[in-house]
Amino acid sequence: MNYYSTNGRAADASLEEAVVKGLASDKGLFMPHEIKRLPDSFFDEIQDLSFQEIAYRVADAFFGEDVPADTLKAIVYDTLSFDAPVVKVQDNIYSLELFHGPTLAFKDVGGRFMARLLGYFIRKEGKRQVNVLVATSGDTGSAVANGFLGVEGIHVYVLYPKGKVSEIQEKQFTTLGQNITAIEVDGTFDDCQALVKNAFMDEELNRHMQLTSANSINVARFLPQAFYYFYAYAQLKKAGKADQVVVCVPSGNFGNITAGLFGKHMGLPIKRFIAANNRNDIFYQYLQTGQYCPRPSVATIANAMDVGDPSNFARVLALYEGSHARIAAEISGATYTDEQIRESVKQVYDATGYLLDPHGACGYRALSEQLQPGETGVFLETAHPAKFLQTVEEIIGAPVEIPAKLQAFLKGTKQTVAMSKEFAAFKAYLLGE
Repeated sequence: MNYYSTNGRAADASLEEAVVKGLASDKGLFMPHEIKRLPDSFFDEIQDLSFQEIAYRVADAFFGEDVPADTLKAIVYDTLSFDAPVVKVQDNIYSLELFHGPTLAFKDVGGRFMARLLGYFIRKEGKRQVNVLVATSGDTGSAVANGFLGVEGIHVYVLYPKGKVSEIQEKQFTTLGQNITAIEVDGTFDDCQALVKNAFMDEELNRHMQLTSANSINVARFLPQAFYYFYAYAQLKKAGKADQVVVCVPSGNFGNITAGLFGKHMGLPIKRFIAANNRNDIFYQYLQTGQYCPRPSVATIANAMDVGDPSNFARVLALYEGSHARIAAEISGATYTDEQIRESVKQVYDATGYLLDPHGACGYRALSEQLQPGETGVFLETAHPAKFLQTVEEIIGAPVEIPAKLQAFLKGTKQTVAMSKEFAAFKAYLLGE
């Protein structure tokens, strides 16, 4: 299958080119020319299939023309070596727990899938070294770094905003060593993302080294996130709760909700979506006004959503042919302050014993406010609450147990490269000057 650029000024690319390049030559994001609708028979039996079986059927629709079946199946099954359970929080509101992977965050699925697919293409092409650049506001860095750790022929540079990610998140990608380099940028997530995008567009840098991205701008990172929407539906169907499903996605760079929207276009019976924002409510304002007005991000306790210019908004526009009316018909919005997020974490914990992370709290609150009679709501619990240990413990007034996986990261020694937000400094570093 070929991929086009959302900016419309670049030549079509194959899947291999789209994955290896990351970004189109006109700075646009790659989109598949076709979104294949899955047959009704798949949805008739989906409740009886495993996570891996469901994901392989979805992956085959995207990647089956470009990757041999046995290779694709091995990539999917190796990627999904953990569960993503739907857990009841209260009547008609369920949590889709996406923190059961190696770094306890939803990005483990995309990070692991992309590492394996890119590794396959590198071996196929006989490349010596590919350099992966990834900007992170929290969990992307750890998921990508751990997904690519030790993969031959790939070096990963993780750029993150100094002082703006939690200690546990930071330790998950700054303590690894080997083929992972953590770059601590004196700026915001948007500054980190700008450095990555500018690197892709710099001709001298690209002559010097093979660059690609592992942010959700890369099709191999964001498309696999569709897997768990199908699996969530399967679990609800098995429980007899699959009629009128509403999915609420805590949204920052919008790769995750875009993957869900792709699932809907493939026939997944989701009634509608809610995009939950923190104070960085650019998409919420777009829904209200029809005007997209990016602005500098502000720091919040839901830090992975601190994005002022969501890259994947371009894909949402492309998916709905630029129609504000069509987007607003299928997606509603919500926006919450830190105080409202704290209220939700505390209220749910006191009432049910279920512990939300700050991002999942936005998703839960939006459902509790917007769910209509007869609807079943699912919000994405995108990271384990212990990844925001100090914040969550202060809210609930009780200690939070740290899973063994996270404790292992905390014992590591931080290793970083300090960097200004100026592109000239970053370029000089990559060129070894």
